[in-house]
Amino acid sequence: MPAPDAHADDGAAPYAVPDAEDTLDLRLSEDYLAFLEEQEDEACAAAADDRHGTEPDRGGGRTAAAGEDLLDRLADWGPAPTPVGELRLLPVRVECDLPLIARWMNDPAVAAFWELAGARSVTERHVRHQFEGDGRSVPCLGVLDGTPMSYWEIYRADLHPVARHYPARPHDTGIHLLIGGVADRGRGIGSALLRAVADLVLARRPSCARVVADPDLRNTPSVSAFLSAGFRLSAEVDLPDRRAALMLRDRALRHVL
Repeated sequence: MPAPDAHADDGAAPYAVPDAEDTLDLRLSEDYLAFLEEQEDEACAAAADDRHGTEPDRGGGRTAAAGEDLLDRLADWGPAPTPVGELRLLPVRVECDLPLIARWMNDPAVAAFWELAGARSVTERHVRHQFEGDGRSVPCLGVLDGTPMSYWEIYRADLHPVARHYPARPHDTGIHLLIGGVADRGRGIGSALLRAVADLVLARRPSCARVVADPDLRNTPSVSAFLSAGFRLSAEVDLPDRRAALMLRDRALRHVL
């Protein structure tokens, strides 16, 4: 549809140019701002549809296929059934997904452990770093029954700096998880998603014998969620930024735990 009139009367002059030396002050109507937001939402929805196929670029110049090769083409893994709905891991499109992820990072409960609160650029640097490295990590949105509700980082733990701090095995695959909405926390949803994603990793990566996680040892709810998801506490490890609980979900024990 055509854009609403940007000059619509909102009680003030839409342009104010006192003299030629001043910067142009353009005031857009609420209708026009809503129109721009609608266009951005439609573009992001189209980008989300594209994520079910092959994308040429997800991370500011980096070809997604190069990194995903180390994780057996994560974008093609397909859905994971869970007791709370169907979960899909969709590799992040920074230009579309960053506002949502940054909002989650500014939740005090999240910021206490992720330490990425602040301007959107703080989160953007972190997410782009995942893409601009050597393909060890793929950041993803967790979409549950069509609704984005979590942020994931799936990474090659055996090639990651964390491998210096535990006896890594070839093809160990790591998981970082952030549950975005407060309503989705504390109800067992995290445990259900962790179990489903760990099993998805083991199903799609036949060379991977175990899934690894390293939540902050102080984050009791997170450690408890991993335990409920069939992970076992292997050790406490000192990482550069925290003391972590080394959690493992073994392929050989996945039908037992």
